[in-house]
Amino acid sequence: MKITKELLEKWQRDFEKDSQNEMLMHAVCENGILKVAKKKDSKNRLTPLFSHRLKGGDVTNQKQSGRCWMFAALNTFRYQIIKKLNLKTFELSENYPLFFDKLEKCNYFLESILKTLDEKVEDRLVSFLLQDPIQDGGQWDMLCNLVKKYGLVPKSAMQEVAVSSSTGELDTILDTKLRRDTYLLRKQYKEGAKPEELQAKKEEMLHEIYQILVTSLGLPPTTFDFEYVDKDEVYHCDKNLTPHAFFEKYVGFHLDDFVSVINAPTEDKPFYQSYSVKYLGNVVEGNPVTYLNLPIERLKELVVSQIKDGYPVWFGCDVDKELDRQEGKMDLDNYDKKTLFGSDFTMDKGDALNHFESRMTHAMVFMGVNLQEDGTADKYCVENSWGKDVGSEGFYVMSDAWFSKYVYQIVIFKKYLKEEELAAFKKEPHLLEPWDPMGALANKS
Repeated sequence: MKITKELLEKWQRDFEKDSQNEMLMHAVCENGILKVAKKKDSKNRLTPLFSHRLKGGDVTNQKQSGRCWMFAALNTFRYQIIKKLNLKTFELSENYPLFFDKLEKCNYFLESILKTLDEKVEDRLVSFLLQDPIQDGGQWDMLCNLVKKYGLVPKSAMQEVAVSSSTGELDTILDTKLRRDTYLLRKQYKEGAKPEELQAKKEEMLHEIYQILVTSLGLPPTTFDFEYVDKDEVYHCDKNLTPHAFFEKYVGFHLDDFVSVINAPTEDKPFYQSYSVKYLGNVVEGNPVTYLNLPIERLKELVVSQIKDGYPVWFGCDVDKELDRQEGKMDLDNYDKKTLFGSDFTMDKGDALNHFESRMTHAMVFMGVNLQEDGTADKYCVENSWGKDVGSEGFYVMSDAWFSKYVYQIVIFKKYLKEEELAAFKKEPHLLEPWDPMGALANKS
């Protein structure tokens, strides 16, 4: 079948038969789709009040960068510091791990290129790698790898700069360099270069990348003084700290105590099994990204348990779906696009994953939950990293139904897992292909 002139004329006549269609056309063209589709009573639902609410610091702002996964993780860490030191608010440096994430991702990428030298450049794997060599997005395990290797510092020790707050230019430069470096390594390999010669060439390339990163983001500190004033207006100063010493003293988490739990209800990923993704990572010698797949109701139980015990929960979701960004409401009843367009857009979660309609795009932090009389949750308090001008001073409200459909990952202490769940997580993970939907990185700004 092809689209003919007669078919177009028929469609036009069908549209013009109903006067409501013209009215809707004018409204949407003038105001946009979501404003017209927004339900009138949406403002009255999901009040930002919760039976269990953790109090953290001021909402952070990742600005024009895809560092949501990093901000969310650091916001869970800073909660410990705020409590421990009796602070009104506090912020860890997001520029510091950004620097090393870029450096490590470049090394990880070039190592992947060296592993695939026998593949044709047009083959799916090499093409996939070259499609997006470097990006801001990441995963919880990737942040843990950075902290284990490099520690953390307060924001005062390495402030945000123009490039860290708007990373597009840097990513473009690094992408260009890495693609050229790929060409040079593959050319050298075809000309008979030995493995040690290729590694030496790669080291030269990384040295150049280091220079680019220092020029763009600044030089990461190796030692620093940690100054702060607590709620009682008492000044403190801890001198000559290293990034590792700072993390161990003021955060104190054992990062291997955390487990990433996902909900991927697809036939190829049975529940109660662990999964990892080929060629997904940042630190070559670090832990691979590993998940335990569980039913969605189990994820909710784990979130509630950890919040009730006083700890925030890092999570990943498909943030753009049914989101009222300005009101800060994540709810399946925000909009009525079906009535507006006369077309059904719904898919179940598994089919949406398989057909690339939905996947994890953003990471945030659960800071509260509202429990009903039967102990089940009907809404959740979400700390975002888009600044104070959206939502309720930067905080969002998520309905339980939205959680079911669009939350894909949570990070919890392994102590909350049942014995059989923990045993499943510890088994050798099933390896997923690099392009699997669960290989998506949280990178929404």
